[in-house]
Amino acid sequence: MSSLSRELVFLILQFLDEEKFKETVHKLEQESGFFFNMKYFEDEVHNGNWDEVEKYLSGFTKVDDNRYSMKIFFEIRKQKYLEALDKHDRSKAVDILVKDLKVFATFNEELFKEITQLLTLENFRENEQLSKYGDTKSARAIMLVELKKLIEANPLFRDKLQFPNLKNSRLRTLINQSLNWQHQLCKNPRPNPDIKTLFVDHSCGQPNGARAPSPANNPLLGSLPKAGGFPQIGAHGPFQPTQAPVPIPLAGWMSNPSTVTHPAVSEGGGIGLGGPSITAALKHPRTPPTNPSVEYPSGDSDHVSKRTRPMGLSTEVNLPVNMLPVTFQGHGHSQALNAPDDLPKNVTRTLNQGSSPMSMDFHPSQQTLLLVGTNVGDIGLWEVGSRERLVLRNFKVWDLSSCSMPLQAALVKEPGVSVNRVIWSPDGALFGVAYSRHIVQIYSYQGGDDVRQHLEIDAHVGGVNDLAFSHPNKQLCVIICGDDKTIKVWDATTGAKQYTFEGHEAPVYSVCPHYKENIQFIFSTALDGKIKAWLYDNLGSRVDYDAPGRWCTTMAYSADGTRLFSCGTSKDGESYIVEWNESEGAVKRTYQGFRKRSFGVVQFDTTKNRFLAAGDDFSIKFWDMDNTQLMTTVDADGGLPASPRIRFNKDGTLLAVSANENGIKVLANADGMRLLRTFENHLSYEASRTSEVVTKPAITPIQAAASSAGLAERSAAAAALSGMNGDARNLGDVKPRIAEESNDKSKIWKLTEISEPSQCRSLRLPENMRVTKISRLIYTNSGSAILALASNAIHLLWKWQRSERNSTSKATASVSPQLWQPTSGILMTNDITDTSPEEAVPCFALSKNDSYVMSASGGKISLFNMMTFKTMTTFMPPPPAATFLAFHPQDNNIIAIGMDDSTIQIYNVRVDEVKSKLKGHSKRITGLAFSHVLNVLVSSGADAQLCVWSSDGWEKLKSRFLQLPAGRTTASLSDTRVQFHHDQQQFLVVHETQLAIYETTKLECVKQWVPRDSAAPISHATFSCDSQLVYASFLDATVCVFSAANLRLRCRINPSAYLPANVSSNVQPLVIAAHPQEANQFALGLSDGAVHVFEPLESEGKWGVAPPVENGSASSAPANQVGAAGSDQVQR
Repeated sequence: MSSLSRELVFLILQFLDEEKFKETVHKLEQESGFFFNMKYFEDEVHNGNWDEVEKYLSGFTKVDDNRYSMKIFFEIRKQKYLEALDKHDRSKAVDILVKDLKVFATFNEELFKEITQLLTLENFRENEQLSKYGDTKSARAIMLVELKKLIEANPLFRDKLQFPNLKNSRLRTLINQSLNWQHQLCKNPRPNPDIKTLFVDHSCGQPNGARAPSPANNPLLGSLPKAGGFPQIGAHGPFQPTQAPVPIPLAGWMSNPSTVTHPAVSEGGGIGLGGPSITAALKHPRTPPTNPSVEYPSGDSDHVSKRTRPMGLSTEVNLPVNMLPVTFQGHGHSQALNAPDDLPKNVTRTLNQGSSPMSMDFHPSQQTLLLVGTNVGDIGLWEVGSRERLVLRNFKVWDLSSCSMPLQAALVKEPGVSVNRVIWSPDGALFGVAYSRHIVQIYSYQGGDDVRQHLEIDAHVGGVNDLAFSHPNKQLCVIICGDDKTIKVWDATTGAKQYTFEGHEAPVYSVCPHYKENIQFIFSTALDGKIKAWLYDNLGSRVDYDAPGRWCTTMAYSADGTRLFSCGTSKDGESYIVEWNESEGAVKRTYQGFRKRSFGVVQFDTTKNRFLAAGDDFSIKFWDMDNTQLMTTVDADGGLPASPRIRFNKDGTLLAVSANENGIKVLANADGMRLLRTFENHLSYEASRTSEVVTKPAITPIQAAASSAGLAERSAAAAALSGMNGDARNLGDVKPRIAEESNDKSKIWKLTEISEPSQCRSLRLPENMRVTKISRLIYTNSGSAILALASNAIHLLWKWQRSERNSTSKATASVSPQLWQPTSGILMTNDITDTSPEEAVPCFALSKNDSYVMSASGGKISLFNMMTFKTMTTFMPPPPAATFLAFHPQDNNIIAIGMDDSTIQIYNVRVDEVKSKLKGHSKRITGLAFSHVLNVLVSSGADAQLCVWSSDGWEKLKSRFLQLPAGRTTASLSDTRVQFHHDQQQFLVVHETQLAIYETTKLECVKQWVPRDSAAPISHATFSCDSQLVYASFLDATVCVFSAANLRLRCRINPSAYLPANVSSNVQPLVIAAHPQEANQFALGLSDGAVHVFEPLESEGKWGVAPPVENGSASSAPANQVGAAGSDQVQR
């Protein structure tokens, strides 16, 4: 919210207080969070209105925001608890203990136990610490003194404890001034105009020949202050926009340019490059008419006389919030900003791409044609007007044989690819796609759905981060940059490389080609924050500047090429949009209004040589180029990610915005809506229902058929799994039936198949980060949150809040959680090296009390505070890099760290010392698990070897290689994971070729499950919390549930049960995690950055039925050789 919008809230608070709307005043204080009324808070505490006390506090802080907030809520709830005990209301005290105080047990378990023991005392004053507790009134007063100190010390209340010093009825004063100005603009002002409403602008009727008196002699309903008596309305920038159209005379008057002129570009051109001198043409301001203000007669003078006003508004009216939308050029202020109607702000189309949009671009001439690239490598081409997707291309290397060996190796190791940029050529005949791995693909576009392969370029080692077209020497070229710290220029027709620019010391994040007269040049930005500029020669960079934020920065010119802007986000989440003074290479102005800590990297765009827009804080924010204050914010009817991707069309009439659930929202202004309406007659069934213009289009039978076809590959893979338990029959979507005890063999057990969303409870968690995939996933030990580590080194934390639908605040698929972040806006982001974080091996481990998480993504290991997200310490810079982390079960200061050099280091955090280094593997460590019963550490590696180590002396006790199924080949660095059974005697081994249960002391395989040859590889698996089930995910997006006792399949969840019908087949589950208390709940992390939570239907209560084990049954195939011929003995 802009600073003036905040000030407007204070004006409304003053008005409500003067009008004696007491409840409304405090409600607005709480909802806005701008002013904490200490007097009101004290009164509520003295009166013991605890629910209102906590509700009011919730507008300013939450329990776990910081230690001050935690102490505030604890003191209030402790007092409430003691008062219940003092009244001998034990049931209420128990209720407070369970619902209100238990949350603090996580942070101080001993204190919670002591509080609980108070229930056993006849009088809690028998406790030594509470012996001086007096009566209720004095106890509240003593507590209030402490609360006031905590609130004043809490940084979240800074600048919120003092109400601004305002003159009486300030809002009415401003409205009177506004009415005076409106009357001055009347063409035929009446001497006694009749003001009956504030809902529309004032305008006098037909002329009556009379002139209005002078404003100096006849102010509006009372004495108007002298000049200078009031601060200028536009002194701090614009108010939020009004929805009412501005009258034409006023609009013309307000359209003057800023009085601050833009310095002409010097002969040096763009930031040190040669270029012409450009003189800005300034418009002459129109002087408003000098109609005098007049006195407006009362519409209800009798009523008004009963309630005296300092400014004497004589008409009782309601004052809408958006009364003050504009600034006034007549006062000599900066350019007026009233959120012009030509900004695209109305949602007119909602599209679903099937995977998360990463980059979008409108066709330069066919301006309703939208090109989209996604986080799984898909390319979509949409006709926005008809809502029709003309083209869908999944990622595929066109000619693998011509690709470099590093690219081939990268694709084998990790086939997942994301689109980093899509863009049209200037004439729209070509479009380019930059991928997160090595290559660029150029397509030719012939119109309609005719898209053809044109060029494929193996361009960079690592990711290709940006792509642009340019015309140096009148020849169309494609300019790209990448993780290998270079910028390269290729002939867009032949694919011949023309230039390679070297000089950046970090991966190059973006490029911005431009020209001034005959001088062609390229700006580039890198992840170390450096901006460089290059001519089309081999003489190196011409400039070297630091971008604000010094991390991810993009640059763009205004449409006329005269003004240069950049948008960047720092590693700490600070975002900046600035305009550059090209002649000096310095920041000319910095635009205000970003969230203090942005989620992810903010994207921006420019339009009409006048406006800037950026996606931030779950909305789109707009600025006028000539004013640094935020002009307006649009939330596009909600459902936007934290940092949505945005793109204007060429005329600025349409704005494409990425949305949650793989969506794209298209916003339009009046011209854009007219443009889209030209397509309405071409729509079929959906367009005939005009009520659906702004809603999501229904899935037609044709779309459903197409979606089914898109899942054919997965269906085939699922069919290959149908005989997992030796039952090769074709199984339909049936629920299992427990056969009655009978010798009737016709009643055969059937596998539970879940293929529809209605057959289980699943929830896709809200996602607001720029993530390409979820690399690690875990529930907190309390079971009330899920922590994920994304491949870009950022952690995501989802918390379930206590509510009427979720009284326990535990994780559930029935209630959506909050993607949580402390008010400081800090992100838990791992240290990364110069290499792409996508290529690192991420790992993390959570302390037993959920207070700390230790994590690494190829760089240093970081220790984060889970409540504040602050980095407590970092240690162990690579090489070698950490690949797996595990806390010692008896000592949180001891950590086992698996390394990519095949060693295991036993590290003591307290003394910052490696106590032991264990050697026994030949490849990187991929799994570690402690048994506190056996006092051993089990390790697994990419060498498919298992090792058992004593946790007393750290000597190796046993080792064994996995037995890979005959004829099976596996990736050279295939992960092997280990996890101990609840009994701490056996452990689960997970490999892409098998699931197995091992006995620890002898290191013998006691049970094994192997999928058929044609089945998809296993991506991950885990025990349920009670170790009765094993949840396993597969790379075809199937999830299987096994009985852990014999590793027999009991339930299969097909992708159609939780993935949208039109989702890309490239989406794969990568990690799976089990709830720590709910045995039938698990979570799944996907390659598109999504996390899903699964639970069986409440009516079912569990995942299928365990298969029978009697001999001779069709379902009694051996667990150790599933699908293999000649196997009829089950290992037990």
